[in-house]
Parts: sequence; structure tokens; C-alpha cells
Amino acid sequence: MDLGLKDRVYVVTGATRGLGNAAARELVADGAKVVVTGRDEKTAADAASALGPNALGPNAVGVAADNGAAGTPARLVASAREHFGGFDGILISVGGPPPGFAADNTDEQWTVAFESVFLGAVRLARAAAEELGEGGVIGFVLSGSVHEPIPGLTISNGLRPGLAGFAKSLANELGPRGIRVVGLLPSRIDTDRVRQLDGLSADPEATRAANESRIPLRRYGAPEEFGRTAAFLLSPAASYLTGIMLPVDGGMRSGF
Repeated sequence: MDLGLKDRVYVVTGATRGLGNAAARELVADGAKVVVTGRDEKTAADAASALGPNALGPNAVGVAADNGAAGTPARLVASAREHFGGFDGILISVGGPPPGFAADNTDEQWTVAFESVFLGAVRLARAAAEELGEGGVIGFVLSGSVHEPIPGLTISNGLRPGLAGFAKSLANELGPRGIRVVGLLPSRIDTDRVRQLDGLSADPEATRAANESRIPLRRYGAPEEFGRTAAFLLSPAASYLTGIMLPVDGGMRSGF
């Protein structure tokens, strides 16, 4: 199936590793050009370099960027246009906020997470909406916590559903302009972040086994499985999908 990604240009934030990186890899594999971001300049450059050049030049460029900084959105859109001559969409992915229960997380942790996870994502989406034309797309990497709170991730449980609501509102507002807005809700994907969370328990292997037992497919997802789903949702092949929050969880969500 041709996803129609050839030579389309996307910004993918938080793409030096994890889910953002997996999405960037699959976009490039299907012919897209990507601007990948991370907090560290060398790490971002290395991630872009690993995506490889083609006969006509690089497929990716790395930009050091903080999602929570007010000037980041305009800089990333400008970078896409400067390096690849266009801007067709953005996938907003950020690192997860610190774990903890309601009594553990401090005001400072909430404030920092709100700036980067919530307000930073809102700014990026608004800036993209101003620059995109018909056929453009804005994607959010959220979490299964949008529907079902995850024990020990109180800050994420508080912020992710709000972003999903913002994304749905944005989809309604941008639909008449032919711009789509979509969300992805990963659960237990085998990334460094998920392994770190499992590692907080007294017995990480037992924790993983218990989680896998609650997944109908009885395993964690592979990053590339998430990446392929993201690439499809961002592609012209998904042109009639907007305002959706798609679980990428092996069936772990209890509802339907």
C-alpha cells in the first residue's frame, strides 16, 4: 500500500529515541523528510544521521529544541521549510512526566510537566495550524491514560486527558480547512521509558510478566509497530481520519 508519504515533510518532536524516533524511522522508510528534535544538539544530529541519506540528500535534520520554550514552534516550522522546502505535518511527542502518586509529586514537578507536556504541545499545535494548508496533519503522542489512569503516573493521568480534549477541539476547528488532528494512545511499548517504569518495582521481570498477562496479545509492543501506526495516521492514506484517539496497546484497554 502506498501511503503517499514520498517527499512530504514532517516535524517529529522528542524523536531522538523511543516512540518519536520509531515514528520518524517509519516516515522516512516510506519516503518522507523529517525534522527530528531532542534537547541535546549532538543527540538530535546523531538521530537524524541514523535515519540515513538518499541519492538526493539527507532524509532528516536534527534540531535541539525544548518543547516548553515559547520560541520552539516557529523555529521548527522554519527549519522544515529551510531544509526541505515544505511543511506537511507535525507529530508532537514528549518525554513522560515523572512517576509518583498524588501525595508524592511536588508543585514544581506539576509545573514543569505542564509547561513541557501540556502547554508546549498546545503551542506546537497552534503554530502548526497557522502554517499548514489543506491535507496537513497534527498528531499527538499521548497515552493509554487518556482513558484509564495508570497507577503511579499521577501527573500523566492528569495532563494527557486534557491534551486529548484539546486535540478533539482542534480537530473540529481545523476540519473545515482540510487539516486533520489525530492522537495515538500507546500503552506497554518496549521502550526505555517503559523499562524504566517497570524497573521501579521490586521485581521488574515479574512486573512485566503481570502486565503482559493483561494484554490480549500477551506481549509488549515493539517500537516499530507503534511507528508504523503513526506513519499511517500522518499519511494521506488516512485522509478521512480526524479527531480520533487510537489505542496502540495490543488490546489492553478494557473499553471499546
